[in-house]
Amino acid sequence: MKNAFTRRNFIQSGAFFAVASATSSTLSLRAQKPSSTSGAPSPIQLGLASYTFRNFSRDQMIGFMKQLNVTDLNVKDTKDHLPMDPSEEAKALADYAAAGIKLHAAGTIYFAKDEDADIRSKFEYCKRAGISVIVAGDPTPETLPRVEKFVKEYDIRVAIHNHGPEDKLWHSPLDILKAVKNMDPRIGCCIDVGHTVRAGTDVVQAIQEVGPRLFDVHMKDLTNFQSKESQVAVGDGIMPVREIFETLIKIKYKGFVDLEYEVHGDDPMPGVISSFAYMRGVLAGMGYRSHG
Repeated sequence: MKNAFTRRNFIQSGAFFAVASATSSTLSLRAQKPSSTSGAPSPIQLGLASYTFRNFSRDQMIGFMKQLNVTDLNVKDTKDHLPMDPSEEAKALADYAAAGIKLHAAGTIYFAKDEDADIRSKFEYCKRAGISVIVAGDPTPETLPRVEKFVKEYDIRVAIHNHGPEDKLWHSPLDILKAVKNMDPRIGCCIDVGHTVRAGTDVVQAIQEVGPRLFDVHMKDLTNFQSKESQVAVGDGIMPVREIFETLIKIKYKGFVDLEYEVHGDDPMPGVISSFAYMRGVLAGMGYRSHG
């Protein structure tokens, strides 16, 4: 699979508006926003997976999101991003509300126990936060009927996250689809594009096949589809970003595309800024005005 819309093509076309090698200290706010206010509103909603800033506090992450002009968050119980404790969770929710940050998904959340009390606690956690999608890491096929019961009770969707060839259960979104195809339509997939291609699955085809059961997308880029360690800023690798966006639009996807930048954990901002600039530029090249 080859990305026909490479960063080099992008720069040559004049659509790329941020310098890829610049650091967060030298990139201006102008470079972090869409290059133009013209065009139709984008049907692709860009968000952030808080795991990107796993080494930073909630306050620091909020500051980074303001720099990025990103307001939509797939939040995880890491650091103090969204603690499971109800009182601490309430403090976090107040901070996000004050900053104008909206929480659309929580996770990855793990369902290690096939027990009502444990599963209910995760749904209560999301209900308190007003979150409509749980990104689930490891529910076993045997646990899914119990999870389905809570999906129906809480009306909260569960998006099972595929983790590539190392995952004992869910290598590819297609594995997830086989397991849930006859279950409640609110149980589906979070497609991690990097793990999907490493599992040998065509990510564009997977998006088409999952269709209405696709509830979240984790975006990243690789220079080698066989190597987890080859992750780079979005646009610096060979991920078919434009084709992914085109396919999401084709299936009328209503969820978020959340950047999950897992490298350079102690200094992620240069890669994060570059990734959002690239994705916004792709959308601009498609004639859309990005709103995230």
